[in-house]
Amino acid sequence: MRPATHYVKSAGINIAYQVTGDGPVDLIYVPGWVSNLDLAWSSPRLAHMLQRLGSFARLIRMDKRGTGLSDRNVGLPTLEERMEDMRAVLDAVGSKRTVLFGSSEGGPMCMLFAATYPERTAAVVLNGTYASGRWSPDYPWARTSEQVEEDLTAVERQWGEPADMSNAAPSLMNDSFEREWFAAYLRNSASPADAVALWRWGTEIDVRALLPTVHVPTLIVQTAGDRWVKPEEGRYLATHIEGARYIELAGRDHVIWGENSDRLVDEIQAFVTGSLPATSSERVLVTVLHMEIVGLPPAPVNASDRARRDLMQRHDDEIRNELHLANGQEISRTGNGFLAVFLRPTRAIQCAIAVRRRMKRLDLQVRAAVHIGECERRGDDFTGVAIQLASHLLDVAGPGEIIASRTVRDLVAGSGLAFEEHGEMELAGVPGSLQLFPSMNRLPEVPLGWDMSRRVQ
Repeated sequence: MRPATHYVKSAGINIAYQVTGDGPVDLIYVPGWVSNLDLAWSSPRLAHMLQRLGSFARLIRMDKRGTGLSDRNVGLPTLEERMEDMRAVLDAVGSKRTVLFGSSEGGPMCMLFAATYPERTAAVVLNGTYASGRWSPDYPWARTSEQVEEDLTAVERQWGEPADMSNAAPSLMNDSFEREWFAAYLRNSASPADAVALWRWGTEIDVRALLPTVHVPTLIVQTAGDRWVKPEEGRYLATHIEGARYIELAGRDHVIWGENSDRLVDEIQAFVTGSLPATSSERVLVTVLHMEIVGLPPAPVNASDRARRDLMQRHDDEIRNELHLANGQEISRTGNGFLAVFLRPTRAIQCAIAVRRRMKRLDLQVRAAVHIGECERRGDDFTGVAIQLASHLLDVAGPGEIIASRTVRDLVAGSGLAFEEHGEMELAGVPGSLQLFPSMNRLPEVPLGWDMSRRVQ
C-alpha cells in the first residue's frame, strides 16, 4: 500500500512528502530532476529500494517545488528555496538531526543544507551527483553548453513516449515495463515545458566554492560507467569535502533503482548505522552583507549633538527594519556602515535593494557588497574570512551599486536576479581571484520574475 501523502507550507508553496519505516535514524531522500511520490511505488525495483531504506531508517521523501505532488507552475526555484522547503518538511515531521541522501541534481541542495545547518545534519550521502552542471576549463567533466542543448531537444521530442533509458539506466533498456513506467513517472512529475526548464536550471548549479564548508560525515557513491555524471565528478567531491569517503561501483546506471540498487543500499546502511558523531562545529555558512551610507551630510554648525544622533537613529531604524523583514542579523554598526549576516543570499540582496530605496527617499545613497562563505559563530557574534572579503568587495562598489561575488551569483540561479561581470580582484592570503558581479534588478518587492533591463544604480 502506498503511504499517506502529507503537505507542508514553505513560503506559501505546498510541498508534498511521505514518511515510511521506523528505524532509529532519520534519512531524507532528495531525488534528482523531477519525481512523483505516488508513482515511485509503481516500480517494483524502486519500491524494493525504498522499502529497504525504510528497514533501518525513518525514510522521509519529498517532491521538490514545481514537481510531482507539490505545487506546480511556481516558477524556477533557487537552490536556497529548495533547501528551505526541505527544512520545512523536516520541521513538519519533527526531525531534528537528519541524514541527507541526495541523488543527481538533489545532491547540491543537500550540500548547501549541510553547510548552512550543520547542527541539523547527521551525515550526507551523495550518489551520482556533481558540483557544477556545466563544462569549464577547471571542471572539464561536465557537459558543454552544446551538449546541454542537445539533451534538452531530446527530452522535449521524446516526452511521453516509452523512455529512452540508454543514458539513465542502460541495464533496463530491454525491460519494456520499466521503460513504460519511467515514461509515466516523468509525465506525472512535470509538464514537458517545466521538465525542460528544470533540466536547464540543474545545469546552471555550481556549488564548488561551498565544498570546503561541509563538515559532516559524507559518503560519496559513484557508478564507474555512469553516462550522466562521470566518476571524475564524484572524485572531485571526495577531494574537496573534508573527510569524505568515496566508493566507486561497477556498472553504467545513473538512477538509484538500477543494477547496483542493493549494493547502494548496503553501503548507505553500513554508513548510516555506524557511529555518527554528534555535530559540535560552530562553523556555519552565511551570506554577509556590508552596506555603507554614502553622502550623509555633516552636522550643521549650530546643530546640537542630540539632533545629529536623532538623524542617525532614523537612518538606523530604517535599515534595521529592512534587516528584520529579510531575516538578517546585525553584526556591527560602525560610522556609516552596517554589517549583517543572512542564511539565504537572495534575502541579503533583496535587503540591500530595499535599504537603498529607503535611503534614496532621504536623498542618500547606499553602496553594498554581498559574499557567502564560512564563519565562526560564537553566540550572536560571527567572525571569519567571509566577513573580511565582503569588506574588500565594498571597497570597489560605487554609490548605489550592489556588488556580489561569483559564489553568490552561482547560488541564486533561478531567483530572477541577473549579474554583469565587473572584473576580478586579488587579495593577499586568498587563493585565486575574486570575481565581482554588480546585480541587476527592477523592484525589490518582487521576489521572482524581475525585469533585468537596467543595472543597479
